[in-house]
Amino acid sequence: MPWNNSGPTNSGPGNDGAGPNGRPENPWGSGPRNSGGGNNGGGPRGPWGPQGPRPGGQPPDLDELIAKAQAFLRGALPPGGFGGMGGAWGGGRGLIVIALVLGAVWLGSGFYRVQPDQQGVVLRFGAYNRTTFPGLNYAMPWPVESVLRPAVTRINRVDVGYQATGSDLRPIRGRDIGVRDVGEESLMLTGDENIIDIECAVFWRIRDAEAFLFNTRNPAYTVKSAAESVMREVIGRTPIQPALTDARAAIELAVRKGVQAIMDQYGSGVEITQLQLQKVDPPAAVIDSFRDVQRANTDADRARNEAESYHNDIVPRARGDAARLVAEAEGAKEAGIVEAKGQAQRFESVLKAYAAAKDVTMQRLYIETMQEIMSNTPSIVVDDKLRGVVPYLPLGEATGKPGVSK
Repeated sequence: MPWNNSGPTNSGPGNDGAGPNGRPENPWGSGPRNSGGGNNGGGPRGPWGPQGPRPGGQPPDLDELIAKAQAFLRGALPPGGFGGMGGAWGGGRGLIVIALVLGAVWLGSGFYRVQPDQQGVVLRFGAYNRTTFPGLNYAMPWPVESVLRPAVTRINRVDVGYQATGSDLRPIRGRDIGVRDVGEESLMLTGDENIIDIECAVFWRIRDAEAFLFNTRNPAYTVKSAAESVMREVIGRTPIQPALTDARAAIELAVRKGVQAIMDQYGSGVEITQLQLQKVDPPAAVIDSFRDVQRANTDADRARNEAESYHNDIVPRARGDAARLVAEAEGAKEAGIVEAKGQAQRFESVLKAYAAAKDVTMQRLYIETMQEIMSNTPSIVVDDKLRGVVPYLPLGEATGKPGVSK
């Protein structure tokens, strides 16, 4: 067979490797090759020419390799094209070989790699067939199957109420010169019929690759529209003052849950990971007047707090004084009643004793009365033989006790 000659080839000088019928010998045949002077390199020879390193260690010339490959393919085809096939190429064997080679290349092109942050969605004739995961996978080559590889772990961002005119890298809670306000998105009506300028950023990722690719036409635009709609609904139920101060966290949570519910209802395969309010302010045209009103409200609140503080101080004190006076009056009343009852009982007991022993009781009453009088009255004793002015020394007044003067 001319493609597997066991004898030596190219034994004569100047033989360029042509076999019988002008066809090239099998480049991978079993016999030694280029043993004559036609091989200028003297070394092993492959289908693209002499093998081994080139002089000076230079890599082979790409144009030279392409030219040799074309010459080899031209030599491998039968003379006169496939219409004049004969010998080893007779009976359509050459077509079969080429078809097998092309089929192998076509089947080999079905291997593809899914990156760690991706999922592979295989489409068979344009319809969803299966989902593949990171690693090396295989699908029937085009046009039977095709593969889409969306990034499912990447966090995407959608801005509502503003647009980055330059770089989209900006502080999460700040503003920069590369941001342009979009008034038709950011101006909203609050629950107390005030206008507020609010901007937010929505962060989302792909949760279901199949639903993400086939259930919505433009998932990013859908997320933005849903976020704006839910934000208007939540702000429409919230007064302006809480929205500007302490209700920001509650607004973020409510809007995120509302957007997620809408995306789940659409079957979009999108997960809302976070929503951040970037700016919550009155409209720029009235912000100065609004700040004046806020300062006036702050002054009113301060005056109100001072009045409340004074009220909380004076009213309990007055109530305490009133309660004390009432308690003292009640005490005096009870004391008077008890004293009167005691005196009445004492009089009745004395009356009973007087009825039993009049003389003894009368004398006792006299003595007790005189004792009480004399104990509270200073005494002055005067000698009846003394004539003239009597010196008076009030010892009782000096000592604070009733005394006796002589």
